[in-house]
Amino acid sequence: MKRRDFLKNSFVTTGSLIGMPAILTSCSFGQTARNGKINIGQIGFGRIARSHDLPLTIKHDMCRVVAVADVDSKRAQDGKKWIEDYYAKKTGQANYVDVKVYADYKEMLADKNIDAVIISTPDHWHAQPAMEAALAGKDIYMQKPTSLTIAEGRQMADVMKKTGRIFQLGSQQRSTNPWPHFKRVCELVRNGKIGQLQNIKIGLPSDPSGPEEPEMPVPPNLNYEMWLGSTPLVYYTENRVHPQNGYDRPGWLRCEQFGAGMITGWGVHHLDIAHWGMGAEFTGPVEIEGTAEFPKSGLWDVHGDYNVVAKYANGVTMNVSTVHPNGIRFEGTEGWIFVTRGSTRVTDSDPMTGDPNKSPVLVSDRKIYDAVIGPNDVHLYDSPEQHLNWLQCILSRKEPISPAEVAHRSCSACLLSHIAMKLKRKLRWDPAKEQFIDDAEANGMIARPQRKPYGTNYVKV
Repeated sequence: MKRRDFLKNSFVTTGSLIGMPAILTSCSFGQTARNGKINIGQIGFGRIARSHDLPLTIKHDMCRVVAVADVDSKRAQDGKKWIEDYYAKKTGQANYVDVKVYADYKEMLADKNIDAVIISTPDHWHAQPAMEAALAGKDIYMQKPTSLTIAEGRQMADVMKKTGRIFQLGSQQRSTNPWPHFKRVCELVRNGKIGQLQNIKIGLPSDPSGPEEPEMPVPPNLNYEMWLGSTPLVYYTENRVHPQNGYDRPGWLRCEQFGAGMITGWGVHHLDIAHWGMGAEFTGPVEIEGTAEFPKSGLWDVHGDYNVVAKYANGVTMNVSTVHPNGIRFEGTEGWIFVTRGSTRVTDSDPMTGDPNKSPVLVSDRKIYDAVIGPNDVHLYDSPEQHLNWLQCILSRKEPISPAEVAHRSCSACLLSHIAMKLKRKLRWDPAKEQFIDDAEANGMIARPQRKPYGTNYVKV
């Protein structure tokens, strides 16, 4: 079935489902779309979904959120209520939408009425559902990082290229709302306003360790075996997963089984800006070395304070460390410029990155920031807001600001940093082959074993 016919049939079904007409033209997902809406399914209804991804997506009339999937049935029902309450308040119609609830996101992907999905799951459940969504013909917005490992990220990016789906990573520092200064700074650097770029210093937070946690009964509302996914079977304790009451910052963020810690949690944001500023979006470092403090006991075992030095083929040295202020400092032969988020947060648990009374941009000479970028200079992609850009690109079929390959390269630089922290020696990396040079031990850390039937290795491509 052709895509335009598929979408037409899908929307007619959904229109009858929620009690409103679906009048579509044959180019509903082209630039002239008028009455068609993008039907979206939400995969994972946790802290990020309810406080960030859904609020910034659902407000746009070009889309309609019609389904939610979560392995925790209590959270899935919370998601259904959240979405339905939003639409009821907005439209004044109590039954405007009947949100479908799925315990398994794969059943959602089989729903032909759904055109796109938002993936707001833990890190170890990013790459696989993204790949499966693309293969099911859905467009994807996904929270960072792209993957648990470099190998998974490569598999995911390759599937996006093969399927041609619209993929957007939540690297929202690229978009001008709410932080227009990141794009401005990157354009200044790319146009040589600080001279020849030499060094980049990135400051990031770290996570504290914690005590041992006792084994607890698995809540009846949680499919814990599926939640663990491709990672090893370990006993359940609440601080390993997410709170059963409320939506505070979950414990899995501090467990290496499910992610790499702050080096990917926040690192993807800042290293993405570093790559954008130096024009290294489709490559990676050629050398990298690092050290870090790791807890010797306790449930939470991600890295503490750390220091990583990476060198790129363009001659730029990048230093990522907890000793630097939170943000990115570009240093050139004619000056420097520092950029951070300032006092604007995505979630309540985000660290403050600057004094609310001070500018989020510091510069060695004000003339650098005020420099004119001419019509023939480098002008970077202009995105109004990350979720909105994704929706607009679904309609236009143009590439969004944070596509899969760019997202993978930002994430892989963070995962390379993590490997360097572990091995504590200089590593040489081939960014074209995505392999370490003459280092079998390091190459053995590009991937992790995957617990069948879960994991990217078991996705039929």
